[in-house]
Amino acid sequence: MNLASVVCLVAALTLQGATAAAQDLPASSPTPGGIAVVDLGPADTAGAVRAFFGERRVMVTDHGGRLFAIVGIALDTEPGTATLLLDHDGQDSEVPFEISDRSYETQHITVANRRQVDPNPDDLERIGTEKKRIDAALRAWSDSAPQLNLLLPVEGRRSSAFGLRRFFNEQPRRPHSGIDIAAASGTPIRAAAAGRIVETGDFFFTGKTVFIDHGQGLVTMYCHMDEIDVAVGEMIARGAIIGAVGSSGRVTGPHLHWSVSLNGAMVDPDLLLDSPDQG
Repeated sequence: MNLASVVCLVAALTLQGATAAAQDLPASSPTPGGIAVVDLGPADTAGAVRAFFGERRVMVTDHGGRLFAIVGIALDTEPGTATLLLDHDGQDSEVPFEISDRSYETQHITVANRRQVDPNPDDLERIGTEKKRIDAALRAWSDSAPQLNLLLPVEGRRSSAFGLRRFFNEQPRRPHSGIDIAAASGTPIRAAAAGRIVETGDFFFTGKTVFIDHGQGLVTMYCHMDEIDVAVGEMIARGAIIGAVGSSGRVTGPHLHWSVSLNGAMVDPDLLLDSPDQG
């Protein structure tokens, strides 16, 4: 291991050990595709508190002497009253919170390669196998306290916003689960925060892709890369180069598709950016 690698590793481990309590909490935006910041009451050092939304464990952080749950809300979640289940040293309780509605615009995209819109049977088998790997990576959990203010991975023009209701060749598909940033092929891509590489691969839809586990259910996903410069298991620092922009997978041109997953739910990356005006 060279000196640069050692420095990056030490920085990554230092940042991973930092407490989320030392940072500002994200603004609460309890909508489909948003983040709910739920006040759980005064911090109690006498015992640990775990919180669950549905079947997924969610991040809990001490901020200013109070505990807060940082809850990712999936795009297909219905508005209304939702419930967190708390486990405090074996004692269960519930905390309700409200999810408001949010509307997203539509987007129509023409893809020249029809197989990427209507996959053949062999493609579907591959897609099914890859989906298991992708889902496992997005649901990664480690106890490290993550950085809550993320770095925009690449500079460029925003070409597609989060949450768009998409039509490929006039066929409806799932909403856009990240943001697209147009940039020239070969442009360096940087890690949004310190973390561990939990998966890499060349997938049917997302092309060359990297997944980083930042801790407590916060995972970032970098897609359509030209090259991948990291390996599974590697610890990396915030801002470390993990690869380069490309046009692999289902694309119409070179760009980075960047997604943020929180307790297994894709959320609007702008809600966690260090500066929402980035990009």
